[in-house]
Amino acid sequence: MYFYLYLFVDIFSRRIVGWQVYDSESAEHAGALLTDICLRHHIDKGQITLHSDNGSPMKGQTMLATMQSLGVAASCSRPSVSNDNPYSEALFRTLKYRPDMPVSPFEDLAQARYWVQTLVNWYNFEHRHSAIGFVTPEQRHTGQDIDLLKRRTALYEQARQRNPQRWSGKVRNWSRIEAVHLNPDKPNQKEADQAKNTT
Repeated sequence: MYFYLYLFVDIFSRRIVGWQVYDSESAEHAGALLTDICLRHHIDKGQITLHSDNGSPMKGQTMLATMQSLGVAASCSRPSVSNDNPYSEALFRTLKYRPDMPVSPFEDLAQARYWVQTLVNWYNFEHRHSAIGFVTPEQRHTGQDIDLLKRRTALYEQARQRNPQRWSGKVRNWSRIEAVHLNPDKPNQKEADQAKNTT
């Protein structure tokens, strides 16, 4: 028997905004979970885009109808591009390498759900994420990181002024990352060379 983890993450904050474990894979499950997420987080029509893999639960008619009724725009990974969503890939790598990752199968669905609940709580509220300035996803999601990162910058500057000989260069950049892109456009080499020559 297999259990299936349905998980939704906000790529700006890296917060897991919804999850569920089922004993089957279906568009109905995905649609019900997305509906619950939109209701709990007060998401209005036209407010979000859902990027997903090309799995049948995410492309099924029930899920597509649910997304349309909720006003959620659809975005799918490109065929045969396994890393088209690096945020999910990184999250699942973190999940798989947690010290408490079970080595034996779950006894039942309840045990699987309990383990995922524990993981989600750790990830959202304790895990200091390197890509968002070593704050927790919850701190970033709720805007607490703005003040935290400013205080961290001031602390580093004070430490540098007290002991300048310990610093070989600038202090670490604790600026808040204001924009996140799923797959940012990368300039080709010719454009990069032209930009370098004009500056």
